[in-house]
Amino acid sequence: MSAEIFGRIDGAPVYEVAIASKAGASARILSWGAVLRDFVAPTPNGPQRVVLGLNSIEDYLNHSPHFGAVPGRFANRIANGRFTLDGVDYQLDRKPGQKHTLHGGPNGFGHRLWTLVASDAASASLSLSSPDGDAGFPGALTATCVYRMLEPATLRVELSAVSDRPTIVNLTQHSYFNLDGSPDILDHEITIFADFYTPADADLIPTGEIRAVAGTPYDFRSTRPVRHPDAIAYDTNFVAFRQRGPDGLAPVALVRSPINGLSMALFSTEPGVQFYDAATLKCPAPGLDGARYGAHAGLCLEPQAFPDSPNRRHFTDCALRPGEEYRHVSEFRFSTGESE
Repeated sequence: MSAEIFGRIDGAPVYEVAIASKAGASARILSWGAVLRDFVAPTPNGPQRVVLGLNSIEDYLNHSPHFGAVPGRFANRIANGRFTLDGVDYQLDRKPGQKHTLHGGPNGFGHRLWTLVASDAASASLSLSSPDGDAGFPGALTATCVYRMLEPATLRVELSAVSDRPTIVNLTQHSYFNLDGSPDILDHEITIFADFYTPADADLIPTGEIRAVAGTPYDFRSTRPVRHPDAIAYDTNFVAFRQRGPDGLAPVALVRSPINGLSMALFSTEPGVQFYDAATLKCPAPGLDGARYGAHAGLCLEPQAFPDSPNRRHFTDCALRPGEEYRHVSEFRFSTGESE
């Protein structure tokens, strides 16, 4: 196993692993937050960096809005930080001054040191142990994250978890994508294969409704730019139920840069996807190659269960019980040819 020390947190090393495909795609993975720090896709005009990343562990600790991380134990929002499971009420940690729990709380999985279990030229495996009562969640849970580089330029993300008590779990991959290095992604063309979305209130907590996208600014079924004439900002969960292929994955979204023709197709096992256009992003630290990350510098497509599902019986079931395994697989497929 080959890994370099990227930095240290309270004396503990943070490792970085480089993986690559034979076709020229490459990625860098951190053991802090299971972060995808960098991804470079091959194009006819040379390599193209496609994610936002930072240059030091101090910058990640102080300034990262989950750049490339794996949030948990429950990605996205839980209203008031409370839920009930099997008749027992649980109160979760919340960031000081915030009403709701986001991404597992202020010390969620995306802000922790994972254990680098194994790596080779094309994969990296990490694990994280979360004790019973951690951040208010019941059950001792072990989570794993495996990044695999598939030919020619696909990043496969395999997330799994087991628990010794009934609990809830919802993991995702939280990279910010920019396919051409432009200051913003508003002219990126996007398709989301979803007929419905879950409207949310001003705090981004779902109202409980599942609404058709037809006739709304949330209709991405036909390819269009991220930019909306009414300057709509997107941080929205879409219902991504689609027929799965023989590999168990269904098409979720397709993004294309009109500048260089590079496309990213997202396939996943997950029933929802959070589309975030980073309208409020303002990172004070310089990014990779000195880039400055302001509003709309990248976009997120986070495969997931629906936000606040533990409080919505008609949403996705996020309960994990002893003897069961939570499993989530997503693939980010990059190409410059005809889209799938």
